[in-house]
Amino acid sequence: MMKRWIPSPLLFVNIVVFWLLMVSEFSLQQLLLGVVLGLAIPPFAARLDREFARIGSLKPVPKLVVVLLWDILMCNIEVARRVLGPEKDIHPGFIWYPLEIQNIHAIAALTSFITLTPGTVSAALSDDRQYLLIHVFNLHEADVQIADIKRRYEEPLKVIFP
Repeated sequence: MMKRWIPSPLLFVNIVVFWLLMVSEFSLQQLLLGVVLGLAIPPFAARLDREFARIGSLKPVPKLVVVLLWDILMCNIEVARRVLGPEKDIHPGFIWYPLEIQNIHAIAALTSFITLTPGTVSAALSDDRQYLLIHVFNLHEADVQIADIKRRYEEPLKVIFP
């Protein structure tokens, strides 16, 4: 009977405690609301299709972080230069980026890196996880931008998430 109401006691306790921390008030009403949330959320969470991360080597992480921070800095400068310059120098567009990685965690990291870098935004992932739609602020040569993303981000992610 208890397992039916609270399928995951640890998740239940975490939800109640997290709720009380978020509202930063301990009262009977907040505790009851936390209990209601602790009972209501786990059944929905159990329905999510989970894919657990397989971590390979973490060796590329320091270099990847440096590359990402450098790209963010340089792209900020580039975007500012183009925004403050003549409008005719801006050529926005979309590219379909072919993914070599299949791990959803690696794809999530890649989309985050792309979106964190000024001038690019991850717009959509194809249903088969084969392509990523990317909006580019200044699109000149799609093949060159695809090759840069593969070399700078996707190759290290393939090692981190095999």
